Amino acid sequence: MPLHDRIIPYLETAGLYHLARLNSQWFWVDESLLSAFIERWRPETHTFHMPFGECTITLQDVAYQLGLPIDDAPVSGCLTEFENLMEHGRPAWVWFRELFGELPPQSKIKQMTVCYTWFHERFRVLPTDATDETNANRVHLRWLPYLASLDDLGRYSWGSAALAWLYRCLCRDTHRNVVNLAGPLQLLQSWIFWRFPTIRPTGFDRFGFPLASRWAEFVPRNDAGAQRLVSTRLALDRLRVHDFVWEPYSSVDVAAVIHPEILADEHRRLWTAVDRVLPQFGGVQHLPQPALNIVLQG
Repeated sequence: MPLHDRIIPYLETAGLYHLARLNSQWFWVDESLLSAFIERWRPETHTFHMPFGECTITLQDVAYQLGLPIDDAPVSGCLTEFENLMEHGRPAWVWFRELFGELPPQSKIKQMTVCYTWFHERFRVLPTDATDETNANRVHLRWLPYLASLDDLGRYSWGSAALAWLYRCLCRDTHRNVVNLAGPLQLLQSWIFWRFPTIRPTGFDRFGFPLASRWAEFVPRNDAGAQRLVSTRLALDRLRVHDFVWEPYSSVDVAAVIHPEILADEHRRLWTAVDRVLPQFGGVQHLPQPALNIVLQG
């Protein structure tokens, strides 16, 4: 979906502009590669267990890779508030019509969700006579409570929400009966390519901000998926400590493109507040606390 000049100020206010620029291009993911990594994900520690030790995706990676804010109010209570509004006598679809100006056809509705294709088809091109209200209507039905208060969008930690969602999806993907990958997979794949140089594709040396844009033109092979999965498993089995880039963001090239707000001291304090993977921040790993065995519900 192209970024219209009249929409950009709203995205900047919400802290979503860098992600929107990133999503202006289609990102392909290598499912065989991701599947091999998911096999090494441990739900009780939220880390990948590698031959050289533990590593994981942190808030620092979210900030650098996606450009999302990580320090503000948590994104929570969305569905609760949505249900409360329905309980108070305001039907959800009446609210939807007020915000979007129309209702999608029944073929695009399933229970309380609307197909993304309808949003893309209906709002891909901004009308020349669009009002400020029209500009604001770019959100899934599930997030209507946030859209109803557009001025407050910039006070949320979208980066924390993205990381929590990725962790949750990785934990679910480890279940034997799960066959389809889900979650912010472009974040996972970009993290892999930045951290594991022996696995990353060649010919992608130029990059800007956010750093995940480096792989915007990457197209994985779509043949021999099972064979490539086995090959990736073997490659991970052979990894040594020098095959992992512990601090990929400390280079001069990265510093030249990174946005200053990412480097604020309060952000650094947040992403280093971890009990594990301290070497990813230039620290020495102490003996971590015992892992929590959290059982996902639903």
